[in-house]
Amino acid sequence: MDDRKKTDGQGGAGKPELSDSELSGRLRGLGSALQRVQAERKAEEADPKADPTSTASGMALAFRLGAEFVAGVLVGAGLGWGIDYVLGIAPWGMIVFLLLGFGASVVNMMRAAGEFGRKTPPKGGA
Repeated sequence: MDDRKKTDGQGGAGKPELSDSELSGRLRGLGSALQRVQAERKAEEADPKADPTSTASGMALAFRLGAEFVAGVLVGAGLGWGIDYVLGIAPWGMIVFLLLGFGASVVNMMRAAGEFGRKTPPKGGA
């Protein structure tokens, strides 16, 4: 047997040496924790509700939202211009309907993105 004291290299007494059964128990615990984490990661990868910003569907949604916004503003501006032309009240019809088109565009974008009427905050913040 070795009668020398084991030190931690800083002059103090080190931690007592663990037995083989304790070490193998810790190893089994770490192994089961690792398997659980790996199973969770595989489940996340196989999840059909993947993050839409990282897929092609995210790009399609972005183009759709942009097109809805531009279309709403253009329709509002066109209606405003038409009312100005018919009634001769320029520029008030254009201003009012441009703002209404902007508001309608924002509401349509929120509805298309699924944010309109959401009761719980999204993950990761308010």
